[in-house]
Amino acid sequence: MAPLPSASDIQMANMEATKRKVRRGRRSAASEAKRQARHKNAGAGPSRDVLMANRDAEVEEDAEDAVVIDPRPTTLPSAIILDDETTPESTEPFKGIDTMDEATAFFAPLDQEAASGKLEGEMRRIPIPPHRMAPLKKEWVNIFTPLTEMLGLQVRMNLLKKAVEMRTSKHTKEVGAIQKGADFVRAFTYGFLIAASTLFGDAIALLRLDDLYLDSFEIKDVKSLSGDHLSRAIGRIAGQDGKTRFTIENATRTRVILADTKVHILGSFQNIKLAKDAIVALILGSPPGKVYASLRTIGARLKQRAF
Repeated sequence: MAPLPSASDIQMANMEATKRKVRRGRRSAASEAKRQARHKNAGAGPSRDVLMANRDAEVEEDAEDAVVIDPRPTTLPSAIILDDETTPESTEPFKGIDTMDEATAFFAPLDQEAASGKLEGEMRRIPIPPHRMAPLKKEWVNIFTPLTEMLGLQVRMNLLKKAVEMRTSKHTKEVGAIQKGADFVRAFTYGFLIAASTLFGDAIALLRLDDLYLDSFEIKDVKSLSGDHLSRAIGRIAGQDGKTRFTIENATRTRVILADTKVHILGSFQNIKLAKDAIVALILGSPPGKVYASLRTIGARLKQRAF
C-alpha cells in the first residue's frame, strides 16, 4: 500500500507542473518568432495567429514569476489524494474525526415529570370574535367544565383581550390536552353546538375522540365571486331549507357550518376531504343533482368500510 502524500508534497508537485507548462510555452513562442521572421524576409506581415501566440507567450512569462498556491486547504480530507492502491481501511489521517461506531451521542435521562408526559407552564390564548362573546358568556359553564374535568386544564375568560386562556397543570392527563382544548374552544367560536346537559355535542367530540380535526376555508379561495354570483354559490351549498348541507353531512359523516362566506368542517381527515370536494364542486357551478349522485356513491363506500 503506497503512503499518502503530505500537503507540502502536493504543493511542490503543483509548482513543478506549472513550470513545465511555462517551458513548453516558451518553446512554442520561440518557434512562432522564427516563423514570423521568415514571413518578414518574404515580405509578408505577421498573421493573426502569430500575434495571438506572441501575446500568450508574454502572459506565460509573467506567470513564471507568480507564486502558485494550492487552493485546497491542508486541514481537510479533500487535500489528500488517494491512489488506486489505497483502500478505505487506511484511516490514519482521520484519527481525529469521530464516527458513529467510535463515539455515540450521550443524552441525559429524562426526569420523572417529563417521562410521565406532564407539561408545566404551557399556555394557549384563543381569540373570540365579537359576535361570539355573548354566546360564550351564556355557555361558559358548559365550556370550562369538560376542559377542567376531562383534560385537567386551567381555564379563564379574559374580557379585556376578548380571549379564552388555558394552561396545563399538574392534573393534566396527556400531552396533547391543551391542543384538544384549543380546538374545542375554536370549534365553539365557529358555531358548532355544545350540548348543555350531555356530552354528545359536536364540539365535545373533539375531546372524546382522537381523530377529529377542524378545517376552514372561504368561498373566494376556491373561486373569485362577488355580488349575486357569491350569493348563488352560498345558496347552492346550503340548499333549500339546508337540504344540501345536511346531505353532505350525512354522506361524509362530518359537520358543516356555513358562516357568510366561510365554511367550517368538523370530522376525520378523510371525511373532511370528501365533504370539501363536494362543497368545492357546488361553488364551481356543478348542479346539485350531480353532487347528490357522487355523495350517494361515497356514502355506500363508507358503509362498506364500516362493516
